[in-house]
Amino acid sequence: MAEGLLRHDAGDRFEVFSAGTRPSQVRPETIAVMRELGIDISGHRSKSVEEFADQNFDYVLTVCDSAKESCPIFPERAISLHHTFEDPAALVGSEKERLDLFRRVRDDLRGYLKHLAERKPTV
Repeated sequence: MAEGLLRHDAGDRFEVFSAGTRPSQVRPETIAVMRELGIDISGHRSKSVEEFADQNFDYVLTVCDSAKESCPIFPERAISLHHTFEDPAALVGSEKERLDLFRRVRDDLRGYLKHLAERKPTV
């Protein structure tokens, strides 16, 4: 979700990559709620953070506590920023309840990323 949102909202200012500590699949609920915003992430794939271990980044964002704890250390130059968001994939509930949570997390994440993009911390 974060990659799709940041590419859409500020992609002209950032080169964006996303990865997880336990990649699996892009959830259909994620694709659906992003499509509601006119953002197509159906071609995205879940990637492991290990794929990017040898690359240099200006910023490394983590959005859940488990990722913050298990994310590999990137070079000193990278500014690490963390904010915890609820994991909508962990919710066991009806389709409506799951979609509602995915929407809420999407909107919260979008607000957070827009704020970061506007203030763009300096390296």
